[in-house]
Amino acid sequence: MIVVHDIFNCKPGNASKVAKLFKEWADVVPQKNITVMTDMTGQYHRVIIAASFENLAAYEEGMKTMGQSEEEKKVMEKFKDMNEMYFKGSREIFKLW
Repeated sequence: MIVVHDIFNCKPGNASKVAKLFKEWADVVPQKNITVMTDMTGQYHRVIIAASFENLAAYEEGMKTMGQSEEEKKVMEKFKDMNEMYFKGSREIFKLW
């Protein structure tokens, strides 16, 4: 099992907007086991999207199919201005033991 964290360091005032966008997307794809988190300590204005997968192959397959369904396409349209809401992002992949 692996856990993937997509981390967004948002511009001030945008973390909640980014979190809401990802929460709406997570609700459309419940099979992807997505959790949306915001930092309560540490760096300010940070949003972390956590998703779990059986293995790296399952993660890669999930990336290939992202945004394919009509419902997902509608939600993804709302992400068009997201690049203006954050200044830095990163991804971490962990293996669960």
